[in-house]
Amino acid sequence: MRHPLVPLCALAGAALLASGCSPGSSPAAGEGQAAASAAAAGQVAAKDPAEVGADELGQVPVLMYHQLTAKPASVYDRTPADFRAELERLAREKYVPVTARDFQTGHIDIPAGMHPVVLTFDDSTNSQVRLGADGTPARDTAIAIMAETAKKYPAFKPVGTFFVNADAFSTTGSAKALAWLKQHGNEVGNHTDRHQNLSSLDEAGAAKAIAGGVQAIVKAAPGTKVTSLALPFGAMPKPAEVAARGTGYRNDGVYLVGANPSVSPFAKSFTPGGIPRIRSAGPKDADAEFGSSRWLDKIAAAKNWYVSDGDPNTVAFPRALQDQVAPAFAKRAKPY
Repeated sequence: MRHPLVPLCALAGAALLASGCSPGSSPAAGEGQAAASAAAAGQVAAKDPAEVGADELGQVPVLMYHQLTAKPASVYDRTPADFRAELERLAREKYVPVTARDFQTGHIDIPAGMHPVVLTFDDSTNSQVRLGADGTPARDTAIAIMAETAKKYPAFKPVGTFFVNADAFSTTGSAKALAWLKQHGNEVGNHTDRHQNLSSLDEAGAAKAIAGGVQAIVKAAPGTKVTSLALPFGAMPKPAEVAARGTGYRNDGVYLVGANPSVSPFAKSFTPGGIPRIRSAGPKDADAEFGSSRWLDKIAAAKNWYVSDGDPNTVAFPRALQDQVAPAFAKRAKPY
């Protein structure tokens, strides 16, 4: 389903998880081995923060995708060629994908001098995940293009967060598709069971829709730990706290629709209850000023991106930014 573009300022009050984020959480059973393998593949020795210009309080783009199609019918559609070009741009500009779960909890383990990016996929469309009879990704699907990009650019990790509804990836089948995603280091997140507009429901109805999404995921992929939620239509329930906590679910991160980069999860201003995303878009597309091409240009020009020092156990940044560190990460702070 398509969402209206919602600037972050319209949802600035969604800071409900500031005290509830759990930096110590770990991947669910069955996902740990894939996550550890992906991390080990990208690990390099930490470097002097000043040498690489480390700034782990910098901005992080969280990109949002829906449908890949040869004939886009909506601003939320992109062609496979568009998607491939955007991933290759990210790789050339030294971005390394991390999952939403790792981002929102501060588990950012990427090489020194590199920038994290979060690739998110809504609505569990077949253009994102479709497996052939031999169990390999079908041509021009999102997972196939991610793998191709990683093969061409070895530092690029082919991982993302797939926010799914019930009966996800109908051509392949939910059980088979979700198992493949988990085995390859991806995160399965919640997009409610039936893509309900949570702002149109009462508190009990919103909680039921969110819990139903978790139940559908766990039924298809037993043992999955679901800790991330993307709001259908970008619509926040009332009260907003319902998005984060309820009977049968606990979300460490709640993701919006628009329309700008996120601050670092280590920053005081980070609000895990309302994490902004950027719609994937070309430089001349509708509402291009809110889209990925323009934002990546702006971040590169300003050089205000998150730059890793290669050590996932510290938070390195220029000393002048000391007052921006969230108290929860003060012990990991490494100003220079």
